[in-house]
Amino acid sequence: MAIAEGDARTYSVSGMTCGHCVSSVSGEIGKVAGVTGVSVDLAAGAVTVNGAGYSDEEIRAAVEEAGYELVGSPA
Repeated sequence: MAIAEGDARTYSVSGMTCGHCVSSVSGEIGKVAGVTGVSVDLAAGAVTVNGAGYSDEEIRAAVEEAGYELVGSPA
């Protein structure tokens, strides 16, 4: 199911420990069609994605491509 225009989703990501992790995750998610913004909270292990037309599975694949794992369901 594609995310609707103007929606933001927050995902929990395990394994991020440094600025390089943030950069890797942000870069991969930023490549997903429809994503217009990515904000990573390293301390909380959370990634907030803005945009429309992307799916949770596309975000999961991008996070895995960066070498990390989504945990649980998005908020």
